[in-house]
Amino acid sequence: MVCSTVCGNPYAGVVSHLRASWLSGKTRPMEYRMAQLEALGRFLDEKKQEILEATDLDMGKPSFEAYFTEILLCKNELNTTLNNLCHWMKDEYVEKNLVLQLDSAFIRKDPYGVVLIMAPWNYPIQLVLVPLIGAIAAGNCVIIKPSEISKNTERLLAETLSCYLDTDCFAVVTGGVQETTRLLENKFDYIFFTGSPRVGQIVMTAAAKHLTPVTLELGGKNPCYVSDTCDVPNVARRVAWGRFFNAGQTCIAPDYLLCTLEMQEKLMPALREAITEFFGSNPKESPDFGRIVGDKQFRRLRALLCSGRVAIGGQTDEAERYIAPTVLADVQPSDPAMQEEIFGPILPIVVVANMDEAIDFINARPRPLAIYAFSCDSKVVNQVLERTSSGGFCGNDTLMHFTLNSLPFGGIGNSGLGKYHGKFTFDTFSHHRGCLHRNMGLEALNTPRYPPYTQQKMGLITATFEVKRKGTCTLL
Repeated sequence: MVCSTVCGNPYAGVVSHLRASWLSGKTRPMEYRMAQLEALGRFLDEKKQEILEATDLDMGKPSFEAYFTEILLCKNELNTTLNNLCHWMKDEYVEKNLVLQLDSAFIRKDPYGVVLIMAPWNYPIQLVLVPLIGAIAAGNCVIIKPSEISKNTERLLAETLSCYLDTDCFAVVTGGVQETTRLLENKFDYIFFTGSPRVGQIVMTAAAKHLTPVTLELGGKNPCYVSDTCDVPNVARRVAWGRFFNAGQTCIAPDYLLCTLEMQEKLMPALREAITEFFGSNPKESPDFGRIVGDKQFRRLRALLCSGRVAIGGQTDEAERYIAPTVLADVQPSDPAMQEEIFGPILPIVVVANMDEAIDFINARPRPLAIYAFSCDSKVVNQVLERTSSGGFCGNDTLMHFTLNSLPFGGIGNSGLGKYHGKFTFDTFSHHRGCLHRNMGLEALNTPRYPPYTQQKMGLITATFEVKRKGTCTLL
């Protein structure tokens, strides 16, 4: 607290306390890391009902969706890490040249130190715990900043995580924009942020003042191309599920459809049928359809309904922050719904002439977090994959690539920087330290590199250090 007073920053004390803990080496032993991870597992088990209740209060999240995304996927991440941590932590030995054959060359996976994890409100448990699992596994001390928008989940994390984790090494801080701004004034050794590109720029600017490395998990307008050759009912179900899951408040949800006019006319009744199958004739009464997180977000989304024409849904209730599962037809690129990430239960359809026009449309815009492509012809799906760029890609489905922690998850360009999930999270929070440990003897092996230089020495150096090209590499 003395440092807090001297530095004039309300968070300087907690940062200093955690840094002292990290410098003591407390978080480095594998046994310590495993114990803290197992404590997170107990948190998920013992606080399951509180998690379901908090996410319901914050955004009407159905218990099925909350259990799947906030608990099950976190447990999968946790168990993958516990099952593999002893292997991930091992030094990785590398190839050596002739001079260094008798020495030890390896990559040490060091913790960064004191890291900051800033989470959003849409998946307020998962997007805290999944990066936290990797940060703990890598041996770091962590400050966690949950979103103040999902206030019930924020309170749950602030009040209960300290009962499970070592408070000398892990802390939860709360607050809004003003508090977050002051928090970012402190020097961290790594910052992991999930949120919007606009706030991501602010975080990266603050990190740059301390030359702090960052991972930015941002959003974007994820396109979904539907070719003329596809199983229309299956496409409708998979797209409707991905778009309206969590009331559309998912960073990798399909943000808009690209298809021909003919396919739009085929999709419309299929989408209407899928929505009715999922949520009944009145989705407002369905226990399986959530609500918008706040009034500000509700009003922003309602304003987007003027784009194109409302073909399905469109009903709203401000008192309940309810927006029906909505499909907008004949949307123009200049319409409001195409100017920003929607992040709600609204699906615009933009008509294109063919696949080439769809690909040109995608490539003319900032690179998204995900691209989806549907076709019974695998060549069409592969063409979209090969000719576009995005954080991730999923063919003939939506969202499902996120469930595999064997795949890296992250954005590119406007949609983010860095990657995580599974071992990728451990690697993100680890400094891969190149190490060489040489023998003190055998000095004769070193003499060719010492002055005075001669042509004979150059020949020896070339023979022992040169990397020669082998045969050509062929992509199978």
